[in-house]
Amino acid sequence: MSDPSDPHRGQPVLRAGADLSQAKAAMIMLHGRGADAADIIGLSEVIGRPEIIYLAPEAAGHTWYPTSFLSPVERNEPGRTSALGVIAGLIGRLGAAKLPPEQIALLGFSQGACLSLEFAARNPRRYGAVFGLSGGLIGEAIDPDDYPGSLEGTPAFIGCSDIDPHIPLERVRESAAIMRRLGAEVSERIYPGMGHTIVEDEIVEVRRIIDEMVG
Repeated sequence: MSDPSDPHRGQPVLRAGADLSQAKAAMIMLHGRGADAADIIGLSEVIGRPEIIYLAPEAAGHTWYPTSFLSPVERNEPGRTSALGVIAGLIGRLGAAKLPPEQIALLGFSQGACLSLEFAARNPRRYGAVFGLSGGLIGEAIDPDDYPGSLEGTPAFIGCSDIDPHIPLERVRESAAIMRRLGAEVSERIYPGMGHTIVEDEIVEVRRIIDEMVG
């Protein structure tokens, strides 16, 4: 039985790609609301790159946090904090296996994109890459002064529709600006008329950045 104060702890984590002992890099993949780990880890086949280990944790009840990411932070607790703890735990496990953060990419879609960006911004250091596909930083309002530290040149890709019904364009822009302020090398793509989905151009960018990360 899950702990209501830490609902995502101990949930399943799916794995694809390379064996941990042989992996040159890792990607932590975070699914969206109503989806599951199997859904997001399916992207590993599209991305390819068999030298990477892909890890996809699953949210309790298929939802990382209960309300819009634009709500006051406290309305999305304890889910938000529990989800960030899952990411930290996986990074710790990968580090114990000799894969440091600079060889780890964070990728998420929708709720997962919000968490990928939120984790990196709240825990800044050099990561292999950060991918926010249709998402933004979490909170009713975001203040650049709330994000100290440096991402030390981490490549970051943020892609979203200009008319996404869940992700206001203004929040996408604000999030990209904060990531830049933190020292990330941000590639921002806004896709006219795109739905709440992932498109091939985003996958091309993911592959490009991953190839540079693996070297």
